[in-house]
Amino acid sequence: MGSRVLAFGFLMVLAACGGGNYALRNMDDACSIAKQKPDYLKAMRTTESKWGVPVAVQMATIWQESKFVGNARTPVQYELGVIPMGRQSSAYGYAQALDATWEDYQRETGRWGARRDDIRDATDFIGWYMDQTSAKVGVSKLDAKNQYLAYHEGQNGYARGSHRSKSWLLSVANNVSSRAVTYDVQLRTCGLI
Repeated sequence: MGSRVLAFGFLMVLAACGGGNYALRNMDDACSIAKQKPDYLKAMRTTESKWGVPVAVQMATIWQESKFVGNARTPVQYELGVIPMGRQSSAYGYAQALDATWEDYQRETGRWGARRDDIRDATDFIGWYMDQTSAKVGVSKLDAKNQYLAYHEGQNGYARGSHRSKSWLLSVANNVSSRAVTYDVQLRTCGLI
């Protein structure tokens, strides 16, 4: 009996340690996200103040990139259906930032300790990247669709128009734009922005 109680106690302690990393419910409702994870909203507000990228645009981008999963990675590719050949890309974290782009961000901002699986760092990265997109290719920070296209294709790819021949990507970008509008309305309705 004593070992069962000890095992149960160990499981309870273990469960308590992981309690802050639960999956979000109702990700179609920005107010619900903010209530479940107030630190997400705080991070996004800080980024909006610093970089000028609206909370709703950040939220819609993170939803599309990782569904708010901090340790999200691209799928593993397999040769002959069974031999693992590595991941599709080095994209990781809430913002699905590539290794090289993340290193550029760290170097340019001096945030060497920033981590892609930390919501504060991920939102700051999104703000930094979209601020760069605005400066380099003239996309408004309010334009979720074109900001997402530049985010996905890279600023140089966007400037070359690489997205124009990708109907699937244009559809995704339209969805990001619609979600940003929905999130903005929701956040205004519940008084969070």
